[in-house]
Amino acid sequence: MLINKNNINKLFYSFLIIHLILWTLVPTLTNNNLPLDTIEALAWGSNLDWGFDKHPPASAFFPEVIYQLFGSHDWAYYLLSQLFVVTAFIVVFKFAEELFKNKTLSLISVLLLEGIYFYNFTTPEFNVNVCQLPFWSLCVYYSWKIFDKQRITLKDCFLLGIFAAIGFLSKYLFIYLLISIDLLFFYIIFIKKYKKFDFKYLISLEVFIALLVPHLIWLTNNDYITITYGLARTGLENSSLLDHITYPLIFLGKQIGILIPFFLMSFFLIKKLS
Repeated sequence: MLINKNNINKLFYSFLIIHLILWTLVPTLTNNNLPLDTIEALAWGSNLDWGFDKHPPASAFFPEVIYQLFGSHDWAYYLLSQLFVVTAFIVVFKFAEELFKNKTLSLISVLLLEGIYFYNFTTPEFNVNVCQLPFWSLCVYYSWKIFDKQRITLKDCFLLGIFAAIGFLSKYLFIYLLISIDLLFFYIIFIKKYKKFDFKYLISLEVFIALLVPHLIWLTNNDYITITYGLARTGLENSSLLDHITYPLIFLGKQIGILIPFFLMSFFLIKKLS
């Protein structure tokens, strides 16, 4: 590689600073108003509760913190979004470094993420999707640490439970990641018997449930409004069998289109490395 490995960290942090400044400054200068989801989150945050009619509370909590610190300056909320994205990048870099034992590949892992639409163009709008980004990477990272280490630590299990709870309180669909992690650990412990069961694993679950209790109480007291809202958005009442074919195909086509820059970057980087 032409890149000096001693300079990888400098390149990585330079990239983070450029991303942070660019994606904070451009929407600040070009947008007349904050995006609608961000305005909605600020409205919720002005009357914080353990849930709202559309989403759980995390995506309203963080803008409210920024509002208390910086007031109604638009740039602060664009900065908030980029801090979440940059945090995800840092965790991915750290995770890739431990996984690959190669800082060049760690840098490439983050640069490839920058080529994905959801890590750049859509990020100025702070919403539930941006809110969950760092918690996706943190949950994967700490799950890997628990899997990879010979000795499981209480700290790693505790932090995994916290990050999993905040991720779920950002968006319910975060549960897909958590189910995948649980299935993986079930497979390696009880089927492959690659690792032995350790009661420390339950700490993550206990912390996760404990942090969700206030939201679950709120959800019960409000007739599960966020769940009914989500179900209403699916349009199941008016759907047909053909919809189960056409809509997935449309979704798949859009995702392939969005990932074209990622695929192109991957192709040239792999060609360069080979």
